Amino acid sequence: MHSETVRFEGADGQTLVGRIDHPVGDVRGWAIFAHCFTCSKQSRAALRVSKGLAERGIGVLRFDFTGLGESDGDFETTNFSSNVADLVAAAGWMASKGCAPSLLVGHSLGGAAVIVAASQIESIKAAATINAPSDAEHVIHNFADSLADIEAKGQAEVSLGNRPFTITRQFVEDVRASHVTNALRSLRLPLLFLHAPTDNVVGIDNATGLFMAARHPKSFVSLDDADHFLSNPADAAFAASVIAAWANRYIDGPADDGDLIDQTHDVIVRETGEAGPYQNEVFINGRRYLADEPEDVGGSDTGPDPYEWVTTGLGACTSMTLRMYAAHKKWPLERVTVRLNHEKSHREDCKTCGPKDKIDVFTRDIEVEGALDEEQVARLKEIANRCPVHRTLEGELEVRTQISLSSGKKSNENA
Repeated sequence: MHSETVRFEGADGQTLVGRIDHPVGDVRGWAIFAHCFTCSKQSRAALRVSKGLAERGIGVLRFDFTGLGESDGDFETTNFSSNVADLVAAAGWMASKGCAPSLLVGHSLGGAAVIVAASQIESIKAAATINAPSDAEHVIHNFADSLADIEAKGQAEVSLGNRPFTITRQFVEDVRASHVTNALRSLRLPLLFLHAPTDNVVGIDNATGLFMAARHPKSFVSLDDADHFLSNPADAAFAASVIAAWANRYIDGPADDGDLIDQTHDVIVRETGEAGPYQNEVFINGRRYLADEPEDVGGSDTGPDPYEWVTTGLGACTSMTLRMYAAHKKWPLERVTVRLNHEKSHREDCKTCGPKDKIDVFTRDIEVEGALDEEQVARLKEIANRCPVHRTLEGELEVRTQISLSSGKKSNENA
């Protein structure tokens, strides 16, 4: 996956700045992410959810609304309707580039904007909201103490997220006139509502209002103990995975990762040609992962390096082998944790070794939990040394290689 900065014209002719997060390999579809009130394309939710979708094959444009972030314009001249118009303009620009969006995703007030904008964008096939209010007017509570001054004087400076913003009377009037639930009732698209029950910024009752107003097909997913801004990366990752899985039914691309490549071998590794010279996508049973090198050797650090993949295999095999053995013996093994390191080092019994005598050394620390006695723990250590990957690494092996041109004609072989 890689990201690029883009610029396009907003609804009022201002230049809007965004980032497109490109998927690795084949593209399932394209989406636009609408950020929260007074936030930006770099907010935690926007950044993490967009990248999470891109990792799952959905390209995403996240951009700053007029007057926010890097985009041109004055915030005090904007309102909820202008945000909706910016979304429509963004979709038009994407369509002109051959990547018309089929999915809209909005966070907080951006979610309300997504609902209103969806019917105005012909290519949209589904929409999802995250912690969204059931009406745009909900945003007024952020500056309720200044509302009297705004209505009396026409505008007032308020502090939002420890930053000063000028809120005008026309902004207040606009959000009051924006009946999101009315737009929702007439919207004939699949809809997904994600909301945290503990959200103390936009309460869960808003999700209830949205869900009740929406037509079928509609879905609701609880974000459990997440906060409004998805501050915990795990919450954003969960939201991205749910949205991607749900959207597969509706967007243009293949239904699952297995359709992205012909899985002719157990493992297929190919260069992405996108994020640096060493990024590769790895396909295993139709699932896609990334391999890369660290930045200090010229990579982009977007995935484990080759030795980390090997080390991971040893750790996973160790854990699974102990689990199988304990289950067979009916031992009370509750959990296995394997911590590993890999390095080039000398053998422990080597007294006069030089630099060329170094070997690959894997250090493996195993932690087991449960009501196990010392004899059982000692036996589990023996079993760990018998895991298949351990035996492969210590045993005799061959790597049989053939190479072919893209036409499929073999040009060299060796064993």
